[in-house]
Amino acid sequence: MRNIYLILVIILSGCSGQRKTRILQLAHGLPVNHPVHIAMQYMADRVAEASHGSMMIRIYPGGQLGSEQQNVELLQLGSLAMTKVSAAVMEGFSEDYKVLGLPYLFKDKAHYFKVCDSDIGKQILTSTDDKWLRGLAFYDAGARSFYTANKPVHKPADLTGLKLRVMKSQTAMKMVAALGGSPTPLSWGELYTALQSGVVDGAENNPPTFYNSHQYEVCKYYTLDEHASIPDVLLMSKVIWDKLTGEQQSILNEAVKASVRKERELWANAEQHALNKLSEAGVKIIRPEKDAFAQKVQSLYRTYEGNPKLKKYIRAINNLALTN
Repeated sequence: MRNIYLILVIILSGCSGQRKTRILQLAHGLPVNHPVHIAMQYMADRVAEASHGSMMIRIYPGGQLGSEQQNVELLQLGSLAMTKVSAAVMEGFSEDYKVLGLPYLFKDKAHYFKVCDSDIGKQILTSTDDKWLRGLAFYDAGARSFYTANKPVHKPADLTGLKLRVMKSQTAMKMVAALGGSPTPLSWGELYTALQSGVVDGAENNPPTFYNSHQYEVCKYYTLDEHASIPDVLLMSKVIWDKLTGEQQSILNEAVKASVRKERELWANAEQHALNKLSEAGVKIIRPEKDAFAQKVQSLYRTYEGNPKLKKYIRAINNLALTN
């Protein structure tokens, strides 16, 4: 962590002469060709334009300022302004986020977007204010599906006994276990080697991530069961958010909304491109009967029956699917 703080001190000291310009540092681990990075750059351009250069977002991609965990810690301290994390990671800070990891929660893409843009989404985003982490928006991260190295998966029974890499999320681990697999939490950086060496038999993620990570070189089966649609979260330090003027907060909010719209367009294109490239690379794309998978994970919903808050979220999300 000491090296990360040193980098930030150097960055901030280099901006000391620009006292009239509010600089917001945004760090993340994505490559510059990722839809979320491009959308965040779009946001930065909107902020600079709307503020006439009096507020700027400076982006450090590719893990330049540390890991995802380190970036979140820096946000809490007010040493970094913004970052991007998966909503699954946020389960460790607020149980409200757990509901977004439930498998087959959303009826379709329109329902997913409606929830993210609704008061339900806003409530979840602000549920970590007391942890000095303020969610600004959800970015589309597509639907997560299973990919395996040596065994094709056509039905839930095919997952029995397979060691499957999952994020460090209780919901994700319970889901894989309910399907008969063996959930194996593992850091993203270790996954390619783990797949190659047989430490794990497979993993789960969206098409662009599966393709861009080159894990298709090891895993030749991709089962589009689309079990979970877990959004990414644009996260900001509440320490820094509270120091912005009302006008600055308004400018940032409008730029964030514009970037969300932009990212959804970019993501849709990236998803189709990834599926085409995976097929060209010899990956067998399997389109299973999703209902069979959905039935196997209903036990997860029953575990939340005793949690009034999450039960209320589930009911509200289901009701939103019924509204126009």
